[in-house]
Amino acid sequence: MGICGSKVEESSKTNVSRQNKTNGAPEKDPAKATSNVTSSTSADTKVDKLNNNGDAVADSSKSKKNQEVKVLLLGAGESGKSTIIQQLKILHQNGFTPEELLEYRSVVFKNLLDVGKQLKEARSKFNVPLEPDCSITEEDLALFNSFDASDDTVVLKTDEVTNNETQSAGGQAKENRSLSSITQFPPELTRILGTLWSLQSTQDLIDGKHRSEFYLMDSASYYMENLPRISKADYIPDEQDILRSRQKTSGIFDNVFDMGGNLKFHIYDVGGQRSERKKWIHCFDNVTLIIFCVSLSEYDQILLEDREQNRFQESLVLFDNIVNSRWFARTSVVLFLNKIDLFAEKLQKVPLETYFPDYSGGQDINKAAKYILWRFIQLNRANLSIYPHVTQATDTSNIKLVFAAIKETILENTLKDSGVL
Repeated sequence: MGICGSKVEESSKTNVSRQNKTNGAPEKDPAKATSNVTSSTSADTKVDKLNNNGDAVADSSKSKKNQEVKVLLLGAGESGKSTIIQQLKILHQNGFTPEELLEYRSVVFKNLLDVGKQLKEARSKFNVPLEPDCSITEEDLALFNSFDASDDTVVLKTDEVTNNETQSAGGQAKENRSLSSITQFPPELTRILGTLWSLQSTQDLIDGKHRSEFYLMDSASYYMENLPRISKADYIPDEQDILRSRQKTSGIFDNVFDMGGNLKFHIYDVGGQRSERKKWIHCFDNVTLIIFCVSLSEYDQILLEDREQNRFQESLVLFDNIVNSRWFARTSVVLFLNKIDLFAEKLQKVPLETYFPDYSGGQDINKAAKYILWRFIQLNRANLSIYPHVTQATDTSNIKLVFAAIKETILENTLKDSGVL
């Protein structure tokens, strides 16, 4: 049986289902590593049954009445951790308020600016000239360097991106504006960015042999396809815009979600960049569960913070450190093999065996996902219980199913501890 339970369609609507736990000695043969992994396509039904028993346990034991599970959400940068939190907000906190939607507008605008800057840097790195008949110039592309960005703010130098600012006598206006105060993405940048994306030389660069040698955010295609809508004066982000957004997590964010059935998840979303990892240590006490996110599609990509380091190798190192740490000797691990949609697309263009010569499954997505799972399971020298799931964090229905399965696992363990099972 394939890792996804049923045949995985090579599209953004991939069908994925729950995986049972893997533990014991690491399997050295990737073909056998997950032979004991089976799927459950009736997670919701089983959760209902367990809820009935769980309520009985809660009635008989006051300490079980309101079970709070402490969860650490870990993983390398851009593995999908923040998207998981956003999905839980949609599923268990009635989504985003109108005010919160507006707050994300500046995040989306920054992502568009980042795409322009990343493409400009890639073209410069590989000396890709603009087409002779192109309607934009190198001076136009320089505008993407005309904003100052930090972790929290972006400031547009407005005299360089719009003609509507008043220029000072004898020179250009010096006024800067925070991106959060901009209600419409600058029309001139919209024109430049749209043209830049449509160039054949840009698409050749994205799909070509140098793709693994430069950084481009995963949601670049999504935002560029939606540029006409996003650049309108009355633009308000929708849920999918938010789920696709990229915003660095700095520090530790505490989130509490009522999962139903007297169960609450107390989730700590921890920064994935290297500079953030030293801040994790004080969250490690009394951890019930770790959710570790891995981007399946990162096997040919480089880190944002280290352009010389492969992102997949970085995830392997981090996972090794986590599962074999003394802090987690009694902790279960849920492993999210995320971005299955991007992984399916990439397998058709970038052979996995180019980066892992021992892989022999070709473009078969089930074999490829199974191989990557094997690479992680091999690192589990501490013999922790690991529950793998293939996920698409931007797909709300998928995440709903996955967390139903996680809830089922927790309830099963609770019932076993109480003697019901």
